[in-house]
Amino acid sequence: MEQGKWIDGKVLAKEIKGELAKEVAVLAEETGERPGLAVILVGNDPASETYVRGKVRDCEEVGIRSQLIRKPDTIEEDELLSEVQRLNEDPAIHGILVQLPLPDQINPDRVISEIRPDKDVDGFHPLNAGRLATGLDSLLPCTPHGILQMLKRSGVSIAGKHAVVVGRSNIVGKPVSLLLQRENATVTMCHSRTEDLAHHTRQADILVAAVGRLHMITRQHVREGAVVIDVGMNRTPEGKLAGDVDFDAVEPIASRITPVPGGVGPMTRAMLLYNTVKAARTFFTKG
Repeated sequence: MEQGKWIDGKVLAKEIKGELAKEVAVLAEETGERPGLAVILVGNDPASETYVRGKVRDCEEVGIRSQLIRKPDTIEEDELLSEVQRLNEDPAIHGILVQLPLPDQINPDRVISEIRPDKDVDGFHPLNAGRLATGLDSLLPCTPHGILQMLKRSGVSIAGKHAVVVGRSNIVGKPVSLLLQRENATVTMCHSRTEDLAHHTRQADILVAAVGRLHMITRQHVREGAVVIDVGMNRTPEGKLAGDVDFDAVEPIASRITPVPGGVGPMTRAMLLYNTVKAARTFFTKG
């Protein structure tokens, strides 16, 4: 394996966190306050627990105040909405994140829509999605923004290139296609039901795999010299984390590739911090 080919998300995330720590220090000096992030965790899902612990640790590293609010998985939707509304009105909280997934009795779309758009650090609120789609400034969804930062900070040229996105989710596929178009890429959208998927993906200068299927993208799907971004986070039969891309098969022919784990994941968390700082800066400016 040629590690020089790897786009190392951990290294890039550390770089971004260093920049954000400086910005937080400046904000604290100018305003006497630090950005505040509230994370609501419903239930005790092991994966969610791990993610939240990582987010709290990230906040500590850059000087963001984090507040973890735990709720039982028996909570009713109206009670959770009331908690979100309380945080909406709290001037010390600049970002609100409700950890997904939520229990069956709660509609996640309703909860996301209840978060104030200027505190929506996940970038999922319909207003922020609409602003992204129309090219207006907004809090961007963290994984797509992280992918864009990975490409830019790794020196990958985007303008004029053909990018193929496999996956059409509202969380990754759709928004990353919009961000790539903003950077003047020509974008083709594919998904799990695309006929002759390899015909399309082999034309990609930049290939983004975001379907959530283990090793769906194989060597036959990738043109030699392509940049491959693997968003997938799946478990192998042996229980190891692996992506949507068959890394061992694709890595030799890719010009750049993200590993799983250690690729897109750390950048997603870094962009959550970025959004929290941006939201706080906007609040302090308006205040």
